[in-house]
Amino acid sequence: MCSVVNTWQDTPIHFIDFEGNRTSGILELGVVTLQGGLITATRTRLCRSIGRVSPEDTAVHGLRAETVAGEALFKEEWEYFARLRESGPLAAHFASVENSLLKSVWPYPRTAPDFAQQQRTTAEWGPWIDTGRLYPQFFPQLGDGKLAELVAACGVQGELEALATQHCPENRRHYHAALYDALAGTVLLLALLRRPELAAVTLPWLLQMSTLDPVKRGALQQGDLF
Repeated sequence: MCSVVNTWQDTPIHFIDFEGNRTSGILELGVVTLQGGLITATRTRLCRSIGRVSPEDTAVHGLRAETVAGEALFKEEWEYFARLRESGPLAAHFASVENSLLKSVWPYPRTAPDFAQQQRTTAEWGPWIDTGRLYPQFFPQLGDGKLAELVAACGVQGELEALATQHCPENRRHYHAALYDALAGTVLLLALLRRPELAAVTLPWLLQMSTLDPVKRGALQQGDLF
């Protein structure tokens, strides 16, 4: 009997954004869970710094060391992120940043399904669904994939603002705030997948198309180890 290939809507996708870097540590997390074409959960919080927060960093994300001094460290979120990875693939806009920050705290998750290859497991945070890689392939005329520019070009800024009002803290409803950026990536993914020719694509296809390295993409397509 042939196995059933599910569409992207059948499994939770967790769109993630972090503010911070390897020096300061993750200062803010934002997570949006998407299933069945709908946002089913969101989460955000500030995290105490592990190192210097430079004025240049603060100018981008608006967070200072003293602002987050009373918060729990990001590393307290292990169980939450491990469970996310077990339930569905992770997504981000230019996912190498989020992947690198996650691996700087926990090099590996628990063993989880490899959503790129049916009936396999993996102990990696990826492969990721990456809107920063998907959009330039389908719409090269939109430029290099900057988040705010894509949202404007795709006409979904109003949808993003409505979601931010519903889900984001009042003072974090702007770009370079973690949950706002995670919502921005989510609306971009939804805008792409609402296109009739892409509405029924599978998770393996999304993960393959998010992987630009030809060797890694070929391995995913052929069922080899990633």
